[in-house]
Amino acid sequence: METSKRSGCDASVLLSDTASFTGEQGAAPNAGSIRGMNVIDNIKAQVEAVCTQTVSCADILAVAARDSVVTLGGPSWTVPLGRRDSTMASLSLANSDLPPPSFDVANLTANFAAKGLSVTDMVALSGAHTIGQAQCQNFRDRLYNETNIDTAFATSLKANCPRPTGSGDSSLALLDTTTPNAFDNAYYRNLMSQKGLLHSDQVLINDGRTAGLVRTYSSGSAQFNRDFRAAMVRMGNISPLTGTQGQVRLSCSRVN
Repeated sequence: METSKRSGCDASVLLSDTASFTGEQGAAPNAGSIRGMNVIDNIKAQVEAVCTQTVSCADILAVAARDSVVTLGGPSWTVPLGRRDSTMASLSLANSDLPPPSFDVANLTANFAAKGLSVTDMVALSGAHTIGQAQCQNFRDRLYNETNIDTAFATSLKANCPRPTGSGDSSLALLDTTTPNAFDNAYYRNLMSQKGLLHSDQVLINDGRTAGLVRTYSSGSAQFNRDFRAAMVRMGNISPLTGTQGQVRLSCSRVN
């Protein structure tokens, strides 16, 4: 059993708060946005009914991520299996390791490099923002203070995200308004048109280290799909618990 939290794919984010640790769901990058734990719980219950304490919550998350992308029209990849689940979570590591929407390319590059991921991995994985939503508090500053944003796009968002801090903080906006229910390369086309929702999105086209990849991905899906699936495999191999480390949880929200 591991004695400290390892940063990686160990399903720690699914753990509810306990008397001995505060979970990761309330971390700044997760609070109010991470959801769908009930879907994972339902999958886990069905798997346990057929084959008890064999398939980890970490592996279920990895497979569910792949299948979700495929369902929305994106690429498929082979998911390496055999991860085990952590027995603790870390609010502080979730706050320090997950990149905030205020990051620029230098910060993003360093953040991903610390996990063994390249600039290409970072730009490709950012393309996951072709689906999902973000809270007003995470893009308000961009709406009112940045100039590299399409005027009509900004105006359309301001009604539900007013200037006073704290007003409408939790209101949501689509990360991709073009094809919000499809996993495609529209995210990169939006960046080309200055319609990236988050600061950390739009900076990718404004920096020479990443602009070329954005242009390549915006022109067609083939290279993006290849790089995205390769990056997902690499990300899924960030310090997994294997062998006798950790455990296979019976319930994804708590340790055995």
